[in-house]
Amino acid sequence: MPKRLILLFLFLLGIGNAAALAQPATPGAFDTKAAQAFMIEASTGTILLAKAEDQPISPASLAKLMTLDVIFDAIGRGEISLDTEYPVSENAWRTGGAPSRASTMFAALKSRVRVGDLIQGVAVQQANDSCIVLAEGISVSEREFARRMTARAREIGMPRATFTNSTGLPDANDPSGGGKVSMRELVTLAQDLQQKHQDLYKYFGQPDFTWNKIYQRNKNPLLLLNIGVDGLGLGFTDGEGFSIVASVERDGRRLFLALGGLKSDKERTEETRRVLEWGLSNFKSQRIFAGGEVIGDASVYGGAQSTVGLLAKMPVDVYVPVDTPDRLSARIVYRWPLTAPVAADYDAGTLRVFLGARLVRELPLYTKESIAQGTLSRRAFDAFMELTESLLFSWLWDRPLPA
Repeated sequence: MPKRLILLFLFLLGIGNAAALAQPATPGAFDTKAAQAFMIEASTGTILLAKAEDQPISPASLAKLMTLDVIFDAIGRGEISLDTEYPVSENAWRTGGAPSRASTMFAALKSRVRVGDLIQGVAVQQANDSCIVLAEGISVSEREFARRMTARAREIGMPRATFTNSTGLPDANDPSGGGKVSMRELVTLAQDLQQKHQDLYKYFGQPDFTWNKIYQRNKNPLLLLNIGVDGLGLGFTDGEGFSIVASVERDGRRLFLALGGLKSDKERTEETRRVLEWGLSNFKSQRIFAGGEVIGDASVYGGAQSTVGLLAKMPVDVYVPVDTPDRLSARIVYRWPLTAPVAADYDAGTLRVFLGARLVRELPLYTKESIAQGTLSRRAFDAFMELTESLLFSWLWDRPLPA
């Protein structure tokens, strides 16, 4: 049997192109009181905790993080600046200001407020009036701004999230009640805010601010615990409970965490601290492939060579438990077969890294070199082999991989 056929058979059974790497042994099974949870280590992207992470929930006040992402992006592109001023409309004042008796920076009706001050109002106080003023200022109407929020979510890798307003307040005009978002998507949003807007991200960790002679403390209680948390936001929805998006940095390690479905404000604070401490204390970084190392081969049909090496552009590191009996394994997934000619540095597949049966990291793989078309006789032989292999193994296509 030709080498490429053997490789195909092994690959489709789910063990081809796999590297099993023995690990020492697991922190006891870890669970969280949260109904939904997702946590990753930033430098490697390793998934440390996942529980109903793709279940959509109402964003509540966590929608304000998306509002700030849109504003941060607009500042980065030069559309607006920190010194741009926006007027406080009656809608912003009545819905999110002093009359609302909710989180507010007490912006006065018909006054004008700097974008820099409005950002502090959102990041520090989670002020509803700040969000609405920003939304109306940059997009004329909050409804139009909500469409921009959803579009921005798609840009940064949030495939299903929707937003109907800038605050996350219940929306009587929308059956979804203010939009939907998952814990995985909220972590993606937190990453975007911290990694792409570091100069503005600092506002989330600001302990307090004084504006218009009004002093207000940061609403995030985790900032006072001195455990390295420097953001991001809190949420609450009737029927779905308390939620949080947090990021912590300690000893050069940064974690991003989203929790939902907690029963009380107190439980949210205690559980977030417990999960973050577990993530910081029970894992270590391990390199499994060097940058530029050929990790496996992909079959090439009609080429001068029958296979091409696949590599990752950067070192492949994972964040693994310091004590676990599970085995670390890596699997290459690619659309079989590659057809010549194949360019060098072509994004040809994905490396999936598993700890036991749990997917912990995914990253793209690229072709090591270019493969030219082969001779006419080789192309004819490969065409025959491709047809034969497709017929023999078509029942194996799209076999699900471990989740």
